[in-house]
Amino acid sequence: MQHNAPIMLTVNKLLPQGRGLARVLLNRATTVELDWDVRQKSRFDATDSGGRHLGVFLPRGTLVRGGDVLVAEDGSMIKVIAAAQPVLEVRICSAHGTPFDLLRAAYHLGNRHVQLELQPDHLKLEPDHVLADMLRQMHLIVTETQAAFEPEGGAYAAGGHGHAHEHAHAHAHDHSHDHDHGHAHDHGHSHAPAPAPSAPARGRPIGIAVRSEAAPHVHGPGCGHDH
Repeated sequence: MQHNAPIMLTVNKLLPQGRGLARVLLNRATTVELDWDVRQKSRFDATDSGGRHLGVFLPRGTLVRGGDVLVAEDGSMIKVIAAAQPVLEVRICSAHGTPFDLLRAAYHLGNRHVQLELQPDHLKLEPDHVLADMLRQMHLIVTETQAAFEPEGGAYAAGGHGHAHEHAHAHAHDHSHDHDHGHAHDHGHSHAPAPAPSAPARGRPIGIAVRSEAAPHVHGPGCGHDH
């Protein structure tokens, strides 16, 4: 008995975060769970929650984000869910770290062109034991976990929307900025420049208070922190 191959449903349209769709339409949509390795591709195959075989063909360079909605050739919609995957979660040391530690880590990872998800209190990146060791040497807490991964797409990334925090920055101004005040600006008085401020007196000593600070904590053997 010959089995027919499943029919592939072509998908060639993406609605970022389902913008413009009524909630009732979103509730009717099937779903598809995809990890970042798939979602950063513009062409891939997948199977949705209804068991349909999808052939996704999007403009090259398009990034698919969790919450985006794919539109199939038959008009049906598929909501994308960012699947949990192995990631490294990077946080500051709560006892001795500062937010600057996280900023410095993001800078060094960016110099290495590492795909990085930025959050207010932590960073996420794909597992890499070399980078994990580097981050621990910077006194950061690195934890392996399973979570959705939504790295920054870059300022010039195709697809045009960043991870889960898309904001429309186009503001329509329906008013004119050409203001005709209908009055003259000849005020009949001189606009001489204001006199320059007098220079400070010389030779007068200035006292500056200096506050001594305790030596910074160094993470190492015996510091009491597991890094």
